[in-house]
Amino acid sequence: MRDLITGLARPVLRLLGRDDRGAIGVLIAVLIAGGALLGIGALVVDAGQLYQNRAELQNGADAAALGVARSCALGTCQAAVATNYANKNASALTGNLAGVDLVCGSGSLGGCSGPTGAMTDCPSPPGSGTNYVDVHTSTRTPTGTLLPPVFARTLPGNSSYQGTNVQACAQAEWGAPSSANTIAFTISACSWYVYTNDGTTFAQPPPYPPNTVPPASYDHILFEHGSKGSTTGGGCPLDNQSGADAPGNFGWTSDSGNCSTFISGNGSYSGQTGVPATSDCQTVIQNDWAKKLLVYVPVYATVGGTGSGTTYTLLGFAAFVITGYHITGSFTADDWLNPNNKCTGNQFCIYGYFTQGLIPSPPGGLGGPPLGASAVKLTG
Repeated sequence: MRDLITGLARPVLRLLGRDDRGAIGVLIAVLIAGGALLGIGALVVDAGQLYQNRAELQNGADAAALGVARSCALGTCQAAVATNYANKNASALTGNLAGVDLVCGSGSLGGCSGPTGAMTDCPSPPGSGTNYVDVHTSTRTPTGTLLPPVFARTLPGNSSYQGTNVQACAQAEWGAPSSANTIAFTISACSWYVYTNDGTTFAQPPPYPPNTVPPASYDHILFEHGSKGSTTGGGCPLDNQSGADAPGNFGWTSDSGNCSTFISGNGSYSGQTGVPATSDCQTVIQNDWAKKLLVYVPVYATVGGTGSGTTYTLLGFAAFVITGYHITGSFTADDWLNPNNKCTGNQFCIYGYFTQGLIPSPPGGLGGPPLGASAVKLTG
């Protein structure tokens, strides 16, 4: 094609000599007659639209997979939310529409078949015991399932081309995180097991509304070391009882700033001595209590050492709502859910209840025990 255009253009330019007035117009006429501009238009415009549609469908599949995974992590597994996420990522190119061909995965979602070798395949289903969802998206417009061409149909021999059905797929997983950023306060496994009835009873999480404030019976007292009280009346091993932290330690973990601590999946983390909360923790706890916010707390299986040498062994991560606290006489707030919860004098405690929630942007992988805190991640 290039040789043909050059051969046609050179005689025209020779006739024009040094005067190039009109040369561009003549050259364009030659290019149109030879079909070159139509070919370039098909390449730039039509291929560009296909690329844009592919990117939008992939964004929609990613968002939809994460959205379905979030719903599953919270116990509902709403496959229907995929359509809304897919459409929200579409543009005027397809009339703000996208097709959702298949939502499959763990449990009630129904199993997915393996990859076929196509570029738009999702990864193979993960191993047994891993919760996942695949979302397959494809072109959808107000008039059909093909992205119509602009120039491509005008090319010689291409008059029957009606458009392309573009496709994409995304996979997401959900489960308990193996690492997390949490509030710098820890609770015993015994407290969690007793107050959740072995992980079967959780209050509805905030915000309220739209969710319903739980009954006062869900609200409990978490005693700190040296305080009178136990979750079980002696029914748990000593190092698992509420209020049974190491000597000189009061349930605080090492504070890396803003009353937070990062705990990785290596299974251990350090404690911090003393009853008073740091100024960071006082600010954070007061704000969480006042706004009824969800916090994430590490749950320990065992504790050893003393003072600054205290070491906890991680069981997992729980979701918790602080309803009140009495940590020294000056740092106190009444329980907004159950006013009958009262710690006084040298009884140091935090009131609250366990619920379920999603840790945003988990810094590590999944695979911890399900204690109420969950995470989702895009895996393909």
